[in-house]
Amino acid sequence: MKYKTRNKAIILLQDGTIFHGKAVSNIKATAYGEVCFNTGMTGYQEIFTDPSYFGQLMVTTNAHIGNYGTFAEEIESDGIKIAGLICKNFSYNYSRPLADKSLETFLEEQNILAISDVDTRALVAYIRDNGAMNAAITTELDKLDDIKKALGDTPEMNGLELASKVSTKEAYEVGNPEATYRIAALDIGIKKNIIRNFVKRDCFVKVFPFNTSLAEMKAWNPDGYFLSNGPGDPEPLAEAITLAKDILKENLPLFGICLGHQVIALANGISTFKMHNGHRGINHPVLNKDTGKGEITSQNHGFAVSRESLEANPEVAITHVHLNDQTVAGLKLKSKNCFSVQYHPEASPGPHDATYLFDQFIENIKKAQA
Repeated sequence: MKYKTRNKAIILLQDGTIFHGKAVSNIKATAYGEVCFNTGMTGYQEIFTDPSYFGQLMVTTNAHIGNYGTFAEEIESDGIKIAGLICKNFSYNYSRPLADKSLETFLEEQNILAISDVDTRALVAYIRDNGAMNAAITTELDKLDDIKKALGDTPEMNGLELASKVSTKEAYEVGNPEATYRIAALDIGIKKNIIRNFVKRDCFVKVFPFNTSLAEMKAWNPDGYFLSNGPGDPEPLAEAITLAKDILKENLPLFGICLGHQVIALANGISTFKMHNGHRGINHPVLNKDTGKGEITSQNHGFAVSRESLEANPEVAITHVHLNDQTVAGLKLKSKNCFSVQYHPEASPGPHDATYLFDQFIENIKKAQA
């Protein structure tokens, strides 16, 4: 243990419930956000840097966090995106030879408050029963009245637009300009491993800001269009929904993941909803209705596409179903070159059951070119 004594800390939930813990680093700080949990047994660095988690306080259900340190090449964005970390056992020492720094240093460098020694099983059980809600984590126990007031003023995730907070400000290109395929990707919270998956399939990728129009994308002469994952409620994303509608009008190859999947649904008049506590982990079972095969998938979302609304649309079909709760995990348009999934086929750090979806998109591009 690095510190002989550590400051006391608490998690204060929106409904007034308090859980106790200790600060990982002895700093005086408070962080606010929607509290959520991830059940993954590995991949904490990828989770913390996933833009889809922007504005959320992350509870890790795996008992040990930090034991293999961090590695610069395994981040999924330009930095940590979670608002704060809540865990059971925090490892100050790490044993992975490939690691270049400790998780403690990684968090401290980006001013992220972390709390350990929390009864995370009790906290997760409470969230599962009572639903996702805003919370504060703090070591400033002498300021609880002010913290309670600030927590009350923290906006709800439902109706909150966050894609603009994590999207690139300027378009950028990745890969070989002489590659066979050109992919225009809308960044509403894109993960680096999505881009890597395109590049290794002989694609040249241009990543565009969240509010880019189809005309701007078409000027680059892409072969296919991609709508990324990302944080927050999809309904406020008016520009992205308009973009999806415009792409579909011209029947251009379109692929969406997570938030992009929800945007495609909204572009077709299919509603979305805020889930009770969401799906976050790397072991979620999904049925591919086209093949009859089961897939173990990586998931991270607090909103979902309404199954009732989708089934009322004769132009759209459900392709994948989440086997735990029968929610929509994938869709396709019957008369358009478009499909999307609610989970993460790039799945950094895994599993890799669904990477075929990138190949499916390339096949759709080939068909459009034929």
